[in-house]
Amino acid sequence: MTTEPVRLRRTLPRLPDRFAAFGAVLLLLIVLAALFAPWLAPYPPDELRPLEALLPPSAEHWFGTDSVGRDVLTRILYGARTSLVIAVAVLAASATVGVTLGVVAGYAGGLVRDVIMRVTDVFLAFPALLLSLALAVVLQPSVTTVIVAIAVTWWPWYARLSSSVAASVATRSYVDAARCLGVPAPKIVLRHVLPNSLTPVLVQLSLDAGGVILTAAALSYLGLGAQEPAAEWGLMVEQGQDLFTTNWWVVTFPGLAILLTAFAFNVLGEGLRNALDPRRAVIR
Repeated sequence: MTTEPVRLRRTLPRLPDRFAAFGAVLLLLIVLAALFAPWLAPYPPDELRPLEALLPPSAEHWFGTDSVGRDVLTRILYGARTSLVIAVAVLAASATVGVTLGVVAGYAGGLVRDVIMRVTDVFLAFPALLLSLALAVVLQPSVTTVIVAIAVTWWPWYARLSSSVAASVATRSYVDAARCLGVPAPKIVLRHVLPNSLTPVLVQLSLDAGGVILTAAALSYLGLGAQEPAAEWGLMVEQGQDLFTTNWWVVTFPGLAILLTAFAFNVLGEGLRNALDPRRAVIR
């Protein structure tokens, strides 16, 4: 048996398994549904039809109607937009702040690293959901409040992760060579340290997206996030919780939307981690 195929398997990352591929397809469908909601939705999202309140699922209303006659399917499609916007905004803000501070701390080391990491530890000392709740209570309930409240509690994880990776990259030979050649520190960080520190961050982003959506739904469920007439899954669950035993569809379908979206992000993140982590490679 030749060793060439074995050597090739060692150098190539593993492809995501079928489970992760299913998650990627499911997530793609959710994103497409959110993007094309105005064309896919059978009714306007805020159209009130009191005479059609609490209709069960049917050919006319696939997911039924809520207590004021709004089409549940329509509001779920528009709610996907809200949830995905919150997830993207939170992760973008958290990663930007966290990675920037983490890379600076990892490369600089010494006092700079100690100061940044101690500030990070202060935020990590509080449970993320509890701190998000406290911030949301202080601010006026809205989608913007949800984004700010979650992002403030999420960035320390990226700071700690990128700091440890950047500290390892900063000791490599090509970084030492750049220092010996007199390359300025900011240029070394941007060209060498930052790009080589992003892989674990990207994996963590995909894993965290589901958690952000669940946290945003929890805040809206508690009345601290999106407000009427906005279509948001957590708010829809809160509005339909008292109707679960009699009109199950009002709360069930938004809950399933949250579950499926979080599931899709989680399995996709696991697949990316398996594909990009060389330590998980196996020889078959």
